[in-house]
Amino acid sequence: MIKFGPSGNSDSFYAEGLERTEEAAAFVKERGLDCFEYSFGRGVRMSEEKAASIKKAFDKEGVEISVHAPYFINFANPDDEMAAKSYGYVLDSAKLCRLMGGKRVVFHPAAQGKATRFQAVDKTIERLHTLKEYIYLNGLEDMIFCPETMGKLAQIGTVEEVTAFCLIDPVFTPCVDFGHINAREQGSLKTKEDYKSRLEYMIEKLGFERMKHFHIHFSKIMYSAKGEIKHLTFEDEIYGPEFEPLGEALKELSLEPYIVSESSGTQIEDAAAMKRIYFGGNL
Repeated sequence: MIKFGPSGNSDSFYAEGLERTEEAAAFVKERGLDCFEYSFGRGVRMSEEKAASIKKAFDKEGVEISVHAPYFINFANPDDEMAAKSYGYVLDSAKLCRLMGGKRVVFHPAAQGKATRFQAVDKTIERLHTLKEYIYLNGLEDMIFCPETMGKLAQIGTVEEVTAFCLIDPVFTPCVDFGHINAREQGSLKTKEDYKSRLEYMIEKLGFERMKHFHIHFSKIMYSAKGEIKHLTFEDEIYGPEFEPLGEALKELSLEPYIVSESSGTQIEDAAAMKRIYFGGNL
């Protein structure tokens, strides 16, 4: 089943006086949504007791949970010691995700830095091979690790690069952020065929079964010549991309992904809008 939900808590969540992640489970379910992404963006700081409490709340509501690993992960870092920290960030995120009852861990692959593009991608692939070994050594191979397509030109994470990363091992499944793709490609996603061409490429390389339940981040994003500037809401009429043609492409390709809204402050409302659009409703 295709799933829709927010990344983190929306402004409306806090406006109702809610604060705890456990309360997000019912908040999401009451709005007819199916999933929720918890962010460890600023660091992996959560007790096992807290994770178990979150699991209990989300299990009760039947809402699936995923996590986003820290934003500062960089598998192309020229400093081996700094790069080694990235392994820990991903593995620690996965261990807590499992305790929370989730299976999906999204992470940013790398930044180019002063290296050439080829050098940075090559180093990222080398390090992801090492990450794969750590995943198996820690008994985490039942989890799904999702390298994300990125929105700035200086970041590693084009559709082709993320696909190459996922070819390393079945533990890796793409997180395709269509707002990021649209931003780095200067507004490239307009039609159903624009979306289908990216998805068909990934299906050809990874196979339908790997892609059927892949991970999606979706939001409208402001961009400049260097790519992503900031996340927007569905109210924006300038930057895009639009969800409708993506919904059509997913149906035609028989894909049933896990779709997370990353709109700025209106993520739960925009997740609900995507679900209405997908199942035939209107904004």
